[in-house]
Amino acid sequence: MSSDPDVLPRPTLNITRIGDIPTSVQTFAIGMKCSGLKAAEVHLTISIEVILNRALNNITEITLKRKKICLLNSEIDDNNINDPLLLETVIPPQSGFITFIIGGVLALVLVALLLLIAYCARGPVKSGIPINTNHLMKTSSFQHIHHIQQRPPPTQSLQLPINIPQSTVTSIYLSPSTCDPTYATLPRYNNTHNSGYQSEPEQFHRRISEVTVQRCRVRLSNLIQEGQYGRVYKGTYNNNQEVLVKTVSQRASQIQVSLLLQEGMSLYGAQHSGILSVLGVSIEDHATPYVLYPAPNNTRNLKLFLMDNISGNTIPRGITTIQIVLMANQLAMALGHLHRHGVIHKDVATRNCVIDDQLCVKLADNSLSKDLFPGDYHCLGDNENRPIKWLALETIQQKHFSEASDTWAFGVLMWELCTFAKQPYAEVDAFEMELYLRDGYRLAQPYNCPDELFTIMAYCWALSPIERPNFIQLQSCLSDFYSQLTKYV
Repeated sequence: MSSDPDVLPRPTLNITRIGDIPTSVQTFAIGMKCSGLKAAEVHLTISIEVILNRALNNITEITLKRKKICLLNSEIDDNNINDPLLLETVIPPQSGFITFIIGGVLALVLVALLLLIAYCARGPVKSGIPINTNHLMKTSSFQHIHHIQQRPPPTQSLQLPINIPQSTVTSIYLSPSTCDPTYATLPRYNNTHNSGYQSEPEQFHRRISEVTVQRCRVRLSNLIQEGQYGRVYKGTYNNNQEVLVKTVSQRASQIQVSLLLQEGMSLYGAQHSGILSVLGVSIEDHATPYVLYPAPNNTRNLKLFLMDNISGNTIPRGITTIQIVLMANQLAMALGHLHRHGVIHKDVATRNCVIDDQLCVKLADNSLSKDLFPGDYHCLGDNENRPIKWLALETIQQKHFSEASDTWAFGVLMWELCTFAKQPYAEVDAFEMELYLRDGYRLAQPYNCPDELFTIMAYCWALSPIERPNFIQLQSCLSDFYSQLTKYV
């Protein structure tokens, strides 16, 4: 199809429009013949529908896009002058009056279509009713998710052809959650203190005082992770409670000590089964404070756990798709809890989660992450290390964080779960990420990742923030997919 039939009439094919899939490699030609009526740049859309089993609704639609420049009085493309298909009669020039009438009718039709598309695209988001993905896929704003750009990606880790099979449309949809998250009370950082208004420094010191513990009650057992100045230990508190202890080395600066405490207290008081909140803080030694987290059942960092489950370069072992969906759903519930209380995480990734022996996953803060996982953070010349490969486009461009930017990062986190913590966009320089995302490129579908699960990821990477699902909708999608997986097991 042509965006401007007056400039470039409907393209022609040298094969029939309907036929069987060939058993050998074959090629077909598409004739794109300009009318020569005027000069313009035309957008072409080529849709290919492959039906493998209509009874099972196994239909795949591939959409290709390209641009073509047509010149005035250039009726036949020089590159295809010998193509017999292009020797058909072109549209003859119309008289001024007829051209004016046809142009007016086309303009009215175009305006009506644009109004209809805008109304349909806006309706589900504002009304809060269940959003049908079949409708979303047909809106122009979602084309960047599932169409194929003309320029090829630089590596196999990137792809724009997020090809959403038709079979997934009937099984995965966005609707109000049927699996209500469980949480206790409102986080204390949102409560009003009895003493009245307090500034941020006053609130911070008050929170520190509420969770201060004696260092003599903390016993460090073994070092499990170390960075340039940050360290994470396993230990015990009060001789019986297993804990993770974050601290810094003697060479850490005062700024790094302050970051440890501030970032460590960012989820203070978040009482939810899927959130790892601070258990205690010891500041007796101001140079090397302790930040304690509960760590039952051999709790450890999720990213390191996933990397440990890879046996060399072979297929990862030990975690099933069902378990991955369950882990993702637990984190979606935790993020939904934060968002209901007006808290944006800003650094959603496997490195900022923990997991225990029962595969219970908890969302944690990003304290010491920049030091312990330096390869995940990059500075774009603004003297600020940021997790560029996990950030939404608007966050890279404007440093704007929102619930929608957390959704984008959650999609990358699900990709990490499926790839066992591989580096996203590993072959792309951090300085090029803005351009690649703006051009529509996204992460490729991981090996052995079901289409339905990858569809959920793809929705998280919608270019427009208002078109990304919230975490209630993500919980519903993941719960429905989990039901499908367990139905036949």
